[in-house]
Amino acid sequence: MIRTEISLFMKNKPGELGKLTSLFAQNDINIDALTIQDASSYVKELFKARGKSLNRIASPASYNSMRKDSMTFALIRLLVNKTEQAMDLLSEKDYLFDKSPVIAIELENHPGALAEMALKFGEKGININYVYGSVQSPDAKCLFVFCPEDIKLASELF
Repeated sequence: MIRTEISLFMKNKPGELGKLTSLFAQNDINIDALTIQDASSYVKELFKARGKSLNRIASPASYNSMRKDSMTFALIRLLVNKTEQAMDLLSEKDYLFDKSPVIAIELENHPGALAEMALKFGEKGININYVYGSVQSPDAKCLFVFCPEDIKLASELF
């Protein structure tokens, strides 16, 4: 199923995640999936990709500044049950965010379930930019979120 993922940069300091999640809770917005990473690792990967393609969009000085600034931020990706309302709240509170389509799939919780999905993407020549997922208990289904390069083609698989 295609879902809208919200990606946002948030200060990487104690209490910030609590503020964000409390904002959602106070507005009856449920978080269905969430992943957090230090933004500096994201920026480092961006530098690697830019270096390989030689397509620079900023001066080396700008990249060095961005690298330094990124250590104070975390990159959060999440799925919520009320995306439009969540984005309105984020705008109101001056969060820097973006949205993008992703594929959210419930998988059976057994060895090989993720492999089956990954192989389906590969057989169709669809690259997966990133994936995250979780399961609540050994008897529950898993929720995995895939960000494929070709969302239209990927949506046809599921």
